[in-house]
Formats: sequence, structure tokens, C-alpha cells
Amino acid sequence: MAATLHDVARVAGVSFKTVSNVINNHPHVRDTTRAKVEEAIKALGYRPNLTARSLRSGHTGAITLALPQLSLPYFAELADAVIEAAAKHGLVVLIEQTGADRDRELEVMSSPRLKMSDGLIFSPLELGQDDVDLIKADVPIVLLGERIFHSSSDHVTMQNVEASRSATEHLLDLGRTRIAVVGAHKGEVIGSAGLRLRGYREALEARGIPYDDGIVAYVRDWHRSNGAAAMHELLDRGAIFDAVFGLNDTLAQGAVRVLQEAGFRVPDDVAVIGFDDLDETRYTLPTLSTVDPGRDEIAETAIKLLMERIKNPDGGPPREIEAAFRVVPRESTLGTRARVRADV
Repeated sequence: MAATLHDVARVAGVSFKTVSNVINNHPHVRDTTRAKVEEAIKALGYRPNLTARSLRSGHTGAITLALPQLSLPYFAELADAVIEAAAKHGLVVLIEQTGADRDRELEVMSSPRLKMSDGLIFSPLELGQDDVDLIKADVPIVLLGERIFHSSSDHVTMQNVEASRSATEHLLDLGRTRIAVVGAHKGEVIGSAGLRLRGYREALEARGIPYDDGIVAYVRDWHRSNGAAAMHELLDRGAIFDAVFGLNDTLAQGAVRVLQEAGFRVPDDVAVIGFDDLDETRYTLPTLSTVDPGRDEIAETAIKLLMERIKNPDGGPPREIEAAFRVVPRESTLGTRARVRADV
């Protein structure tokens, strides 16, 4: 039989009310007590009865997470982080995949399925700043990503410009001065590609290095195959470079493969850095230097903001929060020196 709240209370050695307070994230619970209850929940495999909870409180205990493509490793790992963060608060996460399609992104905010949840965490790719007035639903929304700013919803994002500037500075500090970019989007200003390219250009400008569009490879999508195709393009046109900044890790991985097939040594001939700190980058050959954009912090902050809005929809003006980042140097820029670093 499925575990009940009374089972959790018995195992944790607390009252039924205390278990309920923990699950509903009441603030006045001691950390030690909360930890005991969470341990009992995990040990028993307790799952909340959403129907009963909805009847009692008017809330379902579920939230919706709308992402573009789970086939992209970053979004898969982000979904995992959101699910983990939500579970700490007794929330169930329902996944909607929009396919980076504008109509589906609009549809998710008015879908009848949204009535099964109390709030929406939404990462659009096709909706942009001109669509800011379209971001509305019958439940609270927390936006993720870099497509829409200053809407009427809370927004959690990463420091794309600053993080990309730091990634470029890492390459410059290693003496690399011809840094190719893989993954730019033609004409984009707001959006991950546009913001990351801006950070790259700012780093070059600060060192007195002129920007050269001839070593920037433009793509549409951020898959490994696009990174590989972009690197083939750079090599075929005779571009000269001693480093590569892949605007995400999958692009960088595709680029590394083509460089190695062409006889280049990474990092001796060409240093490579990516962006996202995907788990797999710790195990590539060489391990991939990257930027950790604060994915876990983004997930936890989004859950926190959404829960606050669910409890108090009119609780003040919308908030925009940027997660902390860090550059993670590994073998693709440091070579064998990276093997003594704890992160590797």
C-alpha cells in the first residue's frame, strides 16, 4: 500500500501536523525537524494525494514546466534540477515540451492542461521581447531564459554577458588571441546567442583586440551536428584561430570532434571552451572547459518564486533574478594541468 502522512509522521517521530507543515513548506519548522521528515518521505517513497490536497486547499500540489526541447542536454538537466527542487517542497512537476514552436509556446499558457497545476515555469525560445504582453495565464508564471525581460511575471535568468566575457578572458589569459565563436545567431541581440556574443566582444575590446566576423560561425540550432558543421565551415574557408568559444557545450563538443579529425590537438593547437557545464563534459576526451551558469540555483529560485506567487499572487512587483556563474577550466584549455584540479 502507498505510504500515508501518518506513516511519515510515525517514521519521523513527529506529529501529523508537523509533516503537513513540512510538505506545505510552512516557514516555522526547525531545520532538524524538516530534515527528519524529508528523510522519512524519501525512505517511504511517499507521494502526495493530489486529488485530496486539491479538495482541501484549492491547490493541486503540481506545477507545470514548459521547455523547448528535452533532446537538448541543457534542458534535460534543467528539468531534472527543477524536479529535484520541487520535490523538496512536496510538489509534482508536469512537463510540457513546446518544440521551440511559437504557436505551441502560446498554447501552453492557455492550455486546459494547465488547470491541473498551480503555476507555470516557462522557458520560451520563439517568443521574444515584442511578445511581452502575451505572457499571461490563469496561474502564476515564472519565466526562464533570455528571450523576454521586464514582463509582468517573475523572471530567473543567467548572467550571459558577464559569464561569456569571463569565458573569453580565460582563453585570453592563456595567450590565445584568435578566438573563433561557434553558435552565433544572425542579427540576434536579446537571446542567449546575442548576449553571449556581446560578452565575447566586450572581452576582446577590453584587451584591445579587434572583433573579426570572419572567425564567427553562425548556426540556427545548438546541437552537436551544428557545432561540427560550423567548424567544418571555418576550416573550409581557411579561418585562422587558436581557440574556440562554443556558445554551448554541445556546439563545443561537435567542434572538438571535427578539429581532432582534421589533425588539430586540443588544447595544444586550439583551446576550446563551452557553456552550460553539462554533466557529460566531465567525461569527454579531453574534458571540456565550460561555464557553470548556475543551473541548480536557477531551478531552486524559480520554485521559490513560484511558490510565493501561488500563495500570494499579488505579492508585489515582478522580480528579475540572475544566478551566479563560474568558469570551470578543464583539459580542453589547460591540458594535463587540469587533471590535478578538484573539479575534473
